[in-house]
Amino acid sequence: MFSLRTTTGGLLALCAVLALGVAGCSSYQGARLYQSGTLALDRGDSARAIEELEHAAELVPEASEVQNHLGLAYAAAGREAEALKAFQRAVDIDCGNLAAAENLAVAQGHHSGGTAP
Repeated sequence: MFSLRTTTGGLLALCAVLALGVAGCSSYQGARLYQSGTLALDRGDSARAIEELEHAAELVPEASEVQNHLGLAYAAAGREAEALKAFQRAVDIDCGNLAAAENLAVAQGHHSGGTAP
């Protein structure tokens, strides 16, 4: 297992994304699932985190923070290829998400068999 970073101010950033034009029940539900999935991840419950964050990603597909935390959950569960895809998606959505960019670099290093800085 390798050390990865969560998105700084993730819930606040997600709320800001939601406030910028993605209104409705699915946005609220996505934010709620993001929060509960992140709490599950913090508790070490990667299976629950994956379940909730995957659902959040379906509801709020443009949220880089959700993808980053989904990548963290996949990595915690040993699903490195899926983690790599989630981190890449997070960076594709928001190249300014530094936590996701760092996590992507680490995941790429592990996926290729090397080590990232």
